[in-house]
Amino acid sequence: MADDELEAIRRQRMAELQSKHGNSSNDQQGQQEAQQREADMRNSILAQVLEQSARARLSNLALVKPDKAKAVENYLIQMGRMGQLGGKISESGLIEILEKVSQQTDKKTTVKFNRRRVMDSDEDDDD
Repeated sequence: MADDELEAIRRQRMAELQSKHGNSSNDQQGQQEAQQREADMRNSILAQVLEQSARARLSNLALVKPDKAKAVENYLIQMGRMGQLGGKISESGLIEILEKVSQQTDKKTTVKFNRRRVMDSDEDDDD
């Protein structure tokens, strides 16, 4: 009887693990689908707001500086939803927006050298 009970517990545990594993893959698929829908929505809004040359410039920027491109996209989407854009933004208009964003997020880098003294001892001071 002990073997039958042990086998039943093993089957039950295996079924629980399989159901948990199956649910996690479904959750991942759901998350991927949600991300895809969000990306499609963003692209459709940007297509309505930007001219083709401006979209090309923004996609080139996204290759080099993805965080800056994301900030500009968010700004354009917000402006488009609020109706503050009169029409499609040209490449020159996008350049102006990029300059504004870069002024706001201008980071100054500083380099500081911390020199370590090797073999520093008082023996050298005996001149």
